[in-house]
Amino acid sequence: MDSNEKENLENFRCFQKEEFEVDWIKVSEHSFGQIYKVKLKLWREVCALKCFSLSSHYRSMVEEVSKIGKVKFNYVTSVYGLCVDPPAILMEYMGKGSLDNLLTSHSFMWAKKFQMIHEVTMGMNFLHSMEPPLLHLNLKPTNILLDDHLHVKISDFGLIKWEDSCNTMTFVEHLTARGNINYAPPEAFKQNPEPPGTKYDVYSFAIVMWEILTQKKPYPGVNMTEVLIRVSTGKRPSLEKIPDDQPIECESMKCIMQQCWQQDPRQRPDFSDIIRQTEVLSDVLKIPGGYIIVSFIEDSSEDNADALYFLSKKNFPKFRKTVRKEHVLMSFKENNSLLHYAVASTDIENVQTLLDMESPVNVQSERGYTPLIVSVLQKLYDICSLLIAHHADVNLGDCDGWTPLHFAAQNGDDRAVRLLLENKAQANIEENAGWTPMHLAAQNGHENVVRLILPRLSGLDGKERSHGRTALHLASCYGHLTIVQLLLTQGGDPNVTDYTQVTPLHLAAEEGHFRVVRLLTLKGADVQRVDTRCYSALHFASLKGHTLICRFLLNNNAQPNARTAQGWTPMHLAAIKGHHEAVLTVEGQGGDVNASGADGWTPLHLACHQGQEQVVAMLLAAGANPDVAEDTGWTALHLACVSGRFPNVLQLISHRACVNACNNGQATPLHLAARHGSVPIIKALLLNNARRDALDASGYTALNIAQMGQHEEAAKIHLQ
Repeated sequence: MDSNEKENLENFRCFQKEEFEVDWIKVSEHSFGQIYKVKLKLWREVCALKCFSLSSHYRSMVEEVSKIGKVKFNYVTSVYGLCVDPPAILMEYMGKGSLDNLLTSHSFMWAKKFQMIHEVTMGMNFLHSMEPPLLHLNLKPTNILLDDHLHVKISDFGLIKWEDSCNTMTFVEHLTARGNINYAPPEAFKQNPEPPGTKYDVYSFAIVMWEILTQKKPYPGVNMTEVLIRVSTGKRPSLEKIPDDQPIECESMKCIMQQCWQQDPRQRPDFSDIIRQTEVLSDVLKIPGGYIIVSFIEDSSEDNADALYFLSKKNFPKFRKTVRKEHVLMSFKENNSLLHYAVASTDIENVQTLLDMESPVNVQSERGYTPLIVSVLQKLYDICSLLIAHHADVNLGDCDGWTPLHFAAQNGDDRAVRLLLENKAQANIEENAGWTPMHLAAQNGHENVVRLILPRLSGLDGKERSHGRTALHLASCYGHLTIVQLLLTQGGDPNVTDYTQVTPLHLAAEEGHFRVVRLLTLKGADVQRVDTRCYSALHFASLKGHTLICRFLLNNNAQPNARTAQGWTPMHLAAIKGHHEAVLTVEGQGGDVNASGADGWTPLHLACHQGQEQVVAMLLAAGANPDVAEDTGWTALHLACVSGRFPNVLQLISHRACVNACNNGQATPLHLAARHGSVPIIKALLLNNARRDALDASGYTALNIAQMGQHEEAAKIHLQ
């Protein structure tokens, strides 16, 4: 590992294989390697571990993510750290996977398509706004990930690097190997192209836009050479592939797309300009909840289905004139009936015509959607009433068990909720995973829906099956104060637990919702209650650095030195994450700065290991003992020397840390500094009387170690 790579590694925590639970789940496999779903033992957090089969891929990724450092942004996948064995990047886990998979498996509503496009611009604008701009050069649906709520995050930036390619052909080969040729701009194929700039990503974004709008693949069945020729001569994917039911705003979105794939990169806009336009368009079509719905009407031809053809072309009088009774029993694509299409047309006369022909009203599509579900999703209230009047089953769910009431609650559609409840929809009905409409309304903050459902429930203790959480858990987790208040007023238990004994207070404290924490506490939530890992609300708040919540909990009898199952106190957790204000708050309320946790580690050990300079200074000022040794004899100074944090070393020395302390392997801080070639640290230790002649358990001096590691400058210092 070269010095540059070491420097990059210092910006992130370096995880060891044993820090993960043993049950790794392979999520996907790509040309670069594999992605595993893993769980960290310490954080108890599910993460994605991206393992690289080639060291060059790993080094490239390390170099790029080091530019972001600890900066976090909502629309860029968070990087938690690195792993050397195996070579991997530890990243945020995205529950819904890649956009590429979802575009082929789901049909999205136009509002969701516009939202996704805007969120991609948000992420790319952030990368390009860095100094210097961080180019992606690999933007495509596979590298756009979605969380459980279908929000976008950009991933895999920097794996392709122009400077690694000695010529155009090598660069094109890199693109082809990663399936990226469809997203490369025409200038990439020139004989002597210039290094790519930000407009390279803008072109790739345009192709991504086309894929989102059409939910199709560009250039299907076309080989690489043909794609290259088409793009170089100015040809682009066909606009005719965009569905006919597009809203009027789609014309503006298409104009943006065409500007972004201009042949001349100088004529393409910057993301800073694009983002303003997509924001306006996304806001116009924004819908509550953002749930996906099927766009049923598709192109058909006059030859194979006259009635459907006229319906798809919105020629409704001709449709009603042409349709025959035998048509109502026909099945079309994805098992949709003609009634599904008629509902999606939004014309109530079309629906009435089919119902008069005794069309089956509870027919289900391939995904289990009934015509009533379609009408609820599109907020066609008159059609909903008409279908119900013709005996539509208000409690019939789709293949996931979602009933019309689930969809209405998810979207905050109180008018549909009222209509369904008045027509005998079951308020407490569960979908396949145990979620009720109340769960969905509480999670998404739809207060009016909660008010409508509450009187029809016999109790509030219903738990979904994945985590065992109630509506109160979800409202607390997402910070919906008025809903929490409503549920508590109606008898919700502030100390209700999920399957891991997590309470609403734990979730509110972890997510930083101060007013919810205060309300739950005033209504009787036990601040000292712990989950199955013995984490209290204070532990969660400390881990996330929510200082105001820490102070409130401590003032309400939270125990400052309570220990988790692994022996960590709230101060340990705040220290490991670098939350110096939380450390100060806990210490000021009686937190023990020298508390010994797992393996004998104190908060100072953790802060030095993680390179948290402010926390180290604060702990030492509060009286932390720099010479406390953990179970294998390492002091804080040993760890500071290994992490290479010169300011921490100076802080420890100024507080009289023993520079000649030996760990169980008889290594002194000077031995460790020599092993890592840390010249400033070596000088500081020697100036403070570190012994040059001290021998470790193998009989080596610090000079021997520096020479074996070929750290020439470090060795010279020892010889002076």
